[in-house]
Amino acid sequence: MNIVILGAGQAAASMAAKLRALGHEGAITVIGDEPAPPYQRPPLSKAYLLGEMDLDRLTLRGTDWWDEHGITLRLGESATAIDRARRIVVTDKGEVAYDALALTLGAAPRRLPERIGGHLAGVHVVRNLADIAAVKPALVEGRKLVVIGGGYIGLEAAAVARKLGLEVTLVEAAPRILGRVAATETADMIRALHLSHGVEIIEGTGIERITGESATTGVTLSDGREIAADLVICGIGVTPETGLAKAAGLALDNGIATDAQGRTSDPAIWAAGDCASFPAPDGQMRLESVGNAIDMAEAVAANILGAGKNYVPKPWFWSDQFDAKLQIAGLNAGYDRVVTRPGAGTHGGSVWYYRGDRLVAVDALNDARAYMIGKRLIEGGKSPAPEAVLEAADLKALM
Repeated sequence: MNIVILGAGQAAASMAAKLRALGHEGAITVIGDEPAPPYQRPPLSKAYLLGEMDLDRLTLRGTDWWDEHGITLRLGESATAIDRARRIVVTDKGEVAYDALALTLGAAPRRLPERIGGHLAGVHVVRNLADIAAVKPALVEGRKLVVIGGGYIGLEAAAVARKLGLEVTLVEAAPRILGRVAATETADMIRALHLSHGVEIIEGTGIERITGESATTGVTLSDGREIAADLVICGIGVTPETGLAKAAGLALDNGIATDAQGRTSDPAIWAAGDCASFPAPDGQMRLESVGNAIDMAEAVAANILGAGKNYVPKPWFWSDQFDAKLQIAGLNAGYDRVVTRPGAGTHGGSVWYYRGDRLVAVDALNDARAYMIGKRLIEGGKSPAPEAVLEAADLKALM
């Protein structure tokens, strides 16, 4: 069986490796539009941008590994169409035939529209190597940065820029930072962390436009305030890459829709990672995380080879900001109660989410023990009473 993987990120690398580990001896081809082989994305906007990690350490597998495992990398090659009838991927460099096709296309950062200045020089996103190469020379000590968006992307960018000595203002249109993804208690801990490092945070205020003729000079807020800016970073989320799938007539639903095994509406085509959604109790779920990219890609690899097993996610996430680490286990969707345990340090603690009597997620800031125990409890289907979490002298007793 000739397997083609379209998209060359974390999910692609994990899928290719798993296919070989499971004994697949047929052809495997990975097609990616970037010139670099598959690399880690999370360190891009943190350790790599800070100069603490070089490209070799960022790369997931060395060149020799791909050769040794007989996997063909077609890099710097953009797919333009999927011909399902002929089972062909059409690219800007030719055609690639497949017996099974896996879409690991990832997601693209949302950009501000041109009508409000999103096209100006000095307006950046941080998603891939090219984005980092564009923004890195502008991150000069003493310059003024405005970060738009108070989700994890924006907060991480603000932290890195502040460490590099820039004056940083973060603007969030919603009433508070992390409004869609975390409880007020977690947001309060993260806000305090940023304020202690000199980041100015403006919440509940949108932007009217980015000012400047050809390059940004500032940001006008919806309340009329003007903020000077030498550069702007947009951290307003991502959208799944579904263009090729849509043009090919595949079903879409919060991404490229798959069944519980990762199969799309075409039985010869599969999907995994940020671009893919899979069945969940409340509809098609899509997870944007390294953990999901790895786990779903490996599950799909097994199912391409006939395993026939449903993918059951074990969600986990993390975010590095300044010298703090936020670790998240589970999914907090639908929570109706939280309990908070203080941490050992100034910036730390854990937030435990409950839906009814069930523990569904834990946010742990600088509290690895709370994260690990919370993760084990959630994965084991165990839910200690909220009062027990509050009162436990040693969290291990909850096990």
